[in-house]
Amino acid sequence: MIRIKTADEIDGIRESCRLLSRVLGELREIVVPGIATREIDSFVQSACRKLGARPAFLGYQGYPAAVCVSVNEAVIHGIPGKRKLNEGDIVSIDCGLEHRGFFSDAALTLPVGRVSPEAEKLMRVTRECLERAVEKAVFGARIHDISAAVYRHARDSGFGVVRDYCGHGVGLALHEEPQVPNYVGLGPNPRLREGMVLAVEPMINAGGDEVEVLEDGWTVVTADGRLSAHFEHTIAVFRDRTEVLTSW
Repeated sequence: MIRIKTADEIDGIRESCRLLSRVLGELREIVVPGIATREIDSFVQSACRKLGARPAFLGYQGYPAAVCVSVNEAVIHGIPGKRKLNEGDIVSIDCGLEHRGFFSDAALTLPVGRVSPEAEKLMRVTRECLERAVEKAVFGARIHDISAAVYRHARDSGFGVVRDYCGHGVGLALHEEPQVPNYVGLGPNPRLREGMVLAVEPMINAGGDEVEVLEDGWTVVTADGRLSAHFEHTIAVFRDRTEVLTSW
């Protein structure tokens, strides 16, 4: 069931998104060569406490950290640990926040120092995929309009599109209906209605579409070992506009 939010509920989600955006903005300053991924997680936990919020990922379905930190070929759900970031890496940081019962979700991929031209192009195209998806996420459109915008731009740019994981509804829980795939399949294709709040999140690979899950049961990596990038916004649909609630 798709949960349509009231104006008051969207106000609460908007505040949660504002706090999450602040955390992600501050993260950009600490992602430098030599930082351990667990230090990023510690920063997020501390930042959330200071803001009076809770990291929504921590403990969710048993996930052991406050943030997903996915490096290079890792697509999503990378568990923070001892690994240190090196010059030339790219790192996708996915974070959710709960504030007074309202949930936000966003992700971005950052360069660590100077990165390769391929990595720069992959990050740019993935962000463009998100921008094009948001442009299509308007009142009266359908979910597959969002999906097609992501898929077309990624394919036209020579990149793969992750099919095993997708965007979703969000706001009163971390994950809600509907699913928002990054390709057009045979699944449900509901029309966008006023009050829908969605987490739209292209996951784009430098190589093929296929992914695998590592032995830790969480970390998703590209099957061919090529780079992957991930950008995500929480958005709210209104009759006269679509509002991007998160920012970086």
